[in-house]
Amino acid sequence: MARTQFMTLFSEFDINLFKAGKYYRAYEKLGSHTVELEGTKGTYFAVWAPNAKQVSVFGDFNDWNKEAHLLNIRLDNSGIWEGFIPDVGHGAVYKYHIISNNNNLHLEKADPFARHAETPPLTASMVWDMKDYEWNDNDWMHYRYEDHDKAKPCSVYEVHLGSWRRKSMDGKDDWYSYRELADILVPYVKEMGFTHIELMPITEHPFYGSWGYQTTGYFAPTSRYGTPQDFMHLVNAFHEAGIGVLSDWVPSHFPGDAHGLHLFDGTHLYEHADPRKGFHPDWKSYIYNFGRNEIRSFLISNALFWLDKYHIDGLRVDAVASMLYLDYSRNDGEWIPNQYGGKENLESIAFLKELNEAIHSEYKGVITIAEESTSWPKVSRPTFLGGLGFDQKWMMGWMNDTLQYFERDAKYRKYHQGELTFSLVYAFSENFMLPFSHDEVVHGKGSMIRKMPGDLWQKSANLRLMYGMMFTHPGTQLLFMGAEIGQWKEWNHDQGLDWGILENPQHKGIQTWVKALNKYVTTQPALFEKNFEEGGFEWIANDDTENCVLIFVRKGNDNSKNQIVVCHSQPNVVQDYRFGVSKTGTYREVLNSDKSEYGGSGIYNGSDLTTEAIASHGQEQSITITLPPLGIACFEWVEVEA
Repeated sequence: MARTQFMTLFSEFDINLFKAGKYYRAYEKLGSHTVELEGTKGTYFAVWAPNAKQVSVFGDFNDWNKEAHLLNIRLDNSGIWEGFIPDVGHGAVYKYHIISNNNNLHLEKADPFARHAETPPLTASMVWDMKDYEWNDNDWMHYRYEDHDKAKPCSVYEVHLGSWRRKSMDGKDDWYSYRELADILVPYVKEMGFTHIELMPITEHPFYGSWGYQTTGYFAPTSRYGTPQDFMHLVNAFHEAGIGVLSDWVPSHFPGDAHGLHLFDGTHLYEHADPRKGFHPDWKSYIYNFGRNEIRSFLISNALFWLDKYHIDGLRVDAVASMLYLDYSRNDGEWIPNQYGGKENLESIAFLKELNEAIHSEYKGVITIAEESTSWPKVSRPTFLGGLGFDQKWMMGWMNDTLQYFERDAKYRKYHQGELTFSLVYAFSENFMLPFSHDEVVHGKGSMIRKMPGDLWQKSANLRLMYGMMFTHPGTQLLFMGAEIGQWKEWNHDQGLDWGILENPQHKGIQTWVKALNKYVTTQPALFEKNFEEGGFEWIANDDTENCVLIFVRKGNDNSKNQIVVCHSQPNVVQDYRFGVSKTGTYREVLNSDKSEYGGSGIYNGSDLTTEAIASHGQEQSITITLPPLGIACFEWVEVEA
């Protein structure tokens, strides 16, 4: 039995911050770090296990001998074990062997702070030096920082890296690597016109079918697709292309795998001991003890790590609703009220506020997005105004209402137009992102195009109309991969998308339409300058239920560039449809989903439209247009030379 050489990277100030829950750079000291001690190169290890009576490092460098390298416990009651092992360096494979004070349990644990991990099903951690990568994204980082307080378009393409495209249709684990994806995914996202990509959780996870939401390697991008430097290369490639990178982040729960955080030192160290607070009934996973200072240091450090080391531009925080409510998915008697007798999780709420404050103070221009499905107030309002501090919140009500409307046969839609208009009652209570995410195309829910009624032409037209309404609705947009090509099959994480369907003109038309929508919303200031302001939207007509017509105006800072949007959700063509406009002169159609290039029937308004002195919709002048079948048409005022 041998003890490691004594070494520490911690100052007394670091330890005090860690104990207070304010140590936001814990990854700089905890974990494994290649260093030099008295002229000898090796690796420094540090792990938090306050209820252990012995901790050792075992790995390929000592023949997996659990007694060869015992760590030293600090004497400051921090619960941190540390030590230096000479001649252990980059690429070494290891785990911690922990003997608990609790019933003398012997545990083999991966390093929670490891930068790299073995490829599953292997579960060990790896010593990994990340200093040798040279970033080339200074222009992007400068742009992100300098313009962080300016209104900018935000159209997001959500991707699961392992199933966006596969090397074969039926191959198992035949993924493209991070570097290969940089060559094919980045140009595709650029061509489609999305401003951002959102990666489903990139952190290491043992069960591939969890899609990354059951994390064990919190500081390690999954090794299925390559090394940390390979992932840096992918992010860098997106930035060089002018595309932001968002990542899903999961602080709400973690799995019970033996090598993970559960019972880390033989006790409920990371999770609540009482299952009424510490076990999640939906996902059969464990819930962090947000009231514990060291846990807050761990989680906030983890969030900042991805922004620091990988230049991630934003975090979409998963399952926020489950964090806010103590009774989430629980029956009476299965949850414990807070100190005031309420159902609000006060510790989690405080954590989310602290998280957002830390991110926004450290990284200007980085955005945080909450997947929050309830009516919790001020999710996307600053903490100094009583909010949770997120920049945006998923608009789940809009998503559910919109899908419910479009799944109906057209002949019944006139009775349900309120499902499309209701979202505007509360659209500016939060900064909303409109999501058609992976959750809508799995588990028997059907693909987006299959949700639409009618034959293939009508399904395609309905889908184009629905996407058009999504992209012109106030807020930002998120579209899951495959939705932009009218993927016929539900998403399957074990298969690539069915790219072959693009040989069909209808599917190619949908893809071309999404590309056109991205160009429209990113080049028309009226569609993003006042995305989150009531002054950026005005109804012209929302009560024509017989024709199923909605007409509204999107407004920017320059009213001469306002965009008029006309939506018609019936399969017939309507000639000479009149509506009022506020500005006299000439109007021009700038976008129409029924054009043949999008797979439509070719009904569009090709000639400039001149106002007539005929009152309509509260205006003194009006224009008449042709309504395309199951279509959306957009117009703007134009200055015509005399």
